[in-house]
Amino acid sequence: MDAHNGQKIYAHIVGWGMAVPDSVLTNAHLEAIVETSDEWIRTRTGIRERRIASERDSTTSLGLKAAQRALDVADMQPTEIDLIIVATSTPENIFPSTASLIQHSLGAVKAGAFDLSAACSGFVYGVDMAAQSIKSGSIQSALVIGTETMTRILDWQDRGTCILFGDGAGAVVLRASTVEGGILSAVLRSDGSGSDMLGLPTVGSVDLRNAYSAVNGARPTTGLTAPELSPSLAGQMRLYKMHMNGGEVFKFATRVINESVHQALEKAGLTINDVSLIVPHQANQRIIQAAARALKVDTDLFMSNLDRYGNTSAASIPIALCEAIEQGRVSEGQNVVFVGFGGGLTWASMVVKWTGARPPEPGATTLINQQRRQISYLFARWQMRLRRFSRRWMGLFTRFLPRRGKNGE
Repeated sequence: MDAHNGQKIYAHIVGWGMAVPDSVLTNAHLEAIVETSDEWIRTRTGIRERRIASERDSTTSLGLKAAQRALDVADMQPTEIDLIIVATSTPENIFPSTASLIQHSLGAVKAGAFDLSAACSGFVYGVDMAAQSIKSGSIQSALVIGTETMTRILDWQDRGTCILFGDGAGAVVLRASTVEGGILSAVLRSDGSGSDMLGLPTVGSVDLRNAYSAVNGARPTTGLTAPELSPSLAGQMRLYKMHMNGGEVFKFATRVINESVHQALEKAGLTINDVSLIVPHQANQRIIQAAARALKVDTDLFMSNLDRYGNTSAASIPIALCEAIEQGRVSEGQNVVFVGFGGGLTWASMVVKWTGARPPEPGATTLINQQRRQISYLFARWQMRLRRFSRRWMGLFTRFLPRRGKNGE
């Protein structure tokens, strides 16, 4: 219950947007990079092409574009957003957070912002965190973004991973309402014992130190414990490059999709027969087919666009949701399920009752709101430049000031 006259508060998705790079990398292009073929990739993954970030694209810039489009659909100003959560496995920095960079570029001056690391499950985790904050009454609105530049962490000599991933971003706006619906339930799970199955070693990685030790026959240089690594996996691990045990991840994914979807539906008081659409993490068409068999439903119940985008990690579910809405596969009153799984190991399912939010019809008010948003973005861009310029000049100025002694002399 909340302070809204004692009425129960619900968190509704009222805006959505996506952004993908212009550059397309087809399976035919990959044939020139690694030993593979278009037929081999299509039959084993369902992927035909993926988008590749250019030098001008970044995790932040893609996430910003998706966020701006989501705000357009919601017809909200950046100053109305209370919280920004960015789910990503490829942040531009360890800190500052990608969310903070996007927050400033939007001009969302009243919003808190942080990054969330849950790999390909991250978007569902983020939506649940935002929804719980809204339902508790602590905030009124939130922006949740999944954004990735996965192609920058790939080993392009490893055909087991480089054929799978692409870049992109998707975002949703959530807002408080007393109307029943929106985010009905969520199930978040993790199993760190499978951390060696899928990972990205970075500075200070215990796994990477132990991997070098396993390969070189040396004793680990750290007293911390870490999962035992096979020599073959240890040989594959490289700093800032993703590694994956594809077979084990496949078995894990097909198991947890079935379990977590049923758990989320049970929490919402629904069954699989009440579901109109499942939007899964876009990892592999075979995983989607296996999940459909386990759930005893037709594969048509699943939204799939990985043939054109590949695996975009935390961005895959919101990108697929945007396209499902565009294709008319989501209608008012329908129950939609999100399900993600990835490194951690992590997995998550969510049930959403769609409440018919639609893009605003063109009109004088809408055009004025759009112009206000554009002014906010422009102001934020110039504000950042002016602040950095000012700091540089102040730094130069203070260098030439006469230094005073302890007595002010």
